[in-house]
Amino acid sequence: MHSAIPRSLKVLVMAVASGILALTAPQLAAATPKPPVQAEPCANRVAPPPPVDTSEKPQPGEVAPGPMPVPERPVGGARLADCGTVVPQGALNPPAGNTAASWVLQDLDTGAVLAAKDPHARQRPASLIKTLLALVVVTELKADQIITPTKEDAQQECTCVGITAGSKYTVDQLLHGLLMHSGNDVAHAFATALGGVDKTVAKMNALAAGIGATDTRAATPSGLDGPGMSTSAYDLSVIFHYAMKQPEFAKAVATKNYEIPAIGDKPAIPVYNDNKLLGVYPGFLGGKTGFTDDARHTYVGGAQRDGKRIAVVMMRAEQTPTRVVEQAGKLLDYGFALEADHAEAVGTIDYQAPAKPGDPPGAAPQAAAVQGSANTAAPAAEDAFGTTGWILTLVVFLIIAGGFVVGHQRKKAQADSGA
Repeated sequence: MHSAIPRSLKVLVMAVASGILALTAPQLAAATPKPPVQAEPCANRVAPPPPVDTSEKPQPGEVAPGPMPVPERPVGGARLADCGTVVPQGALNPPAGNTAASWVLQDLDTGAVLAAKDPHARQRPASLIKTLLALVVVTELKADQIITPTKEDAQQECTCVGITAGSKYTVDQLLHGLLMHSGNDVAHAFATALGGVDKTVAKMNALAAGIGATDTRAATPSGLDGPGMSTSAYDLSVIFHYAMKQPEFAKAVATKNYEIPAIGDKPAIPVYNDNKLLGVYPGFLGGKTGFTDDARHTYVGGAQRDGKRIAVVMMRAEQTPTRVVEQAGKLLDYGFALEADHAEAVGTIDYQAPAKPGDPPGAAPQAAAVQGSANTAAPAAEDAFGTTGWILTLVVFLIIAGGFVVGHQRKKAQADSGA
């Protein structure tokens, strides 16, 4: 006759426990998230390798800028976050003998990334950054505009075309010298014409950001290493993709031999294209080479075959066991083979053309779209009483209810005993 009370207590305890677990389980699950999947660390995800010389040492009183922020989502597609080689499923491996630390193959027409290796690794561009300078030049200066180099322009650390201070050159002539022979003297002359080195570098960085090159920060107009210099194979693919749409740029990089005419008593300046695939690789469209001690060898080039245009970017490559241009040619062959097999792209060249003078601003609609989606997905207003308050209320209710049950069972037991 005393078994009713223990049974009631058991019922009460189980009810309270069940109620608490029912309400707290989701909250506990949310408070203890699953540990993130540990991806293989990428050595240069944030910054290029340490410099081997003092070229990036800031000037007295200056501080080197910190690394560029890494986007939360990889630009161009999820697979492009990988550090290693990224190829279509079922595709053959890339050709052996490639020494580049990172590279990207792209379709110049569709923007499809055909294959890559560590595409967003932060590297130094060397003279490939001149492609970005050239874009600023063709945007802001007219082809027939006259530029008169200063003594400082003409005395830059070479590679140099050989322009002379006080002579007069057209923008088109200098553009050929910039892109064909990678003239640092020409790069500085353009910077002077664009308002000075600091303003020119700022314009280059603004353009890079505007077309979606989020790994890129120029430190010098020429590509000579400087504090904070950064880019990636992916970004240079974005820049080259956009540059090849500019007729002045495409014409200059496709020129094998050029001559800047004689000026007064100054002899003509012959200019030869440094890109040794030009005239050798079938359908080669042109490109750019680069080298510094810190960047090592860098390369970009494109070619056309069977109606397809493919470009390759290589970063931090070495000239052995074969020359970098030969390695690039094999990668281009590999890209054309992937296209012929209709291999699925591993990513995309995600860029937008920068706004032109007179165009309506494009940033505001994008910002509004992002804000709109954020509002749509926003959670409902938080309950002021709180989950904890409701849990405590339930517990009190169950205890009171349990008290009534226990009291009722006790009275019934006493009545049974008296009978």
